[in-house]
Amino acid sequence: MPDQRPVNPYVVLAIAIVLPGAGHVIAGMPARGLVFVFFMLLFGWITFHLTTPDQTLLGRYAGGVFIYAISITDAYKWARLRWEQYAASK
Repeated sequence: MPDQRPVNPYVVLAIAIVLPGAGHVIAGMPARGLVFVFFMLLFGWITFHLTTPDQTLLGRYAGGVFIYAISITDAYKWARLRWEQYAASK
């Protein structure tokens, strides 16, 4: 059975920006995407309850936004790695 061509890393990047966790799913790592979504929600909830109401929206959910930013770069990194491995094997 021939190796299946991986999804272009830029497509994974765009999807990861729009839908948190979906970039990992498209890249073939659904469990990793689910873990990132769980921690986005968890840290968003924690920072929401640790801050005061006079904070900005970004400040209230800073923990979740931080994990979201990490998940975008992580999805792109793994998609790029799979893309390069596929290209080297051909």
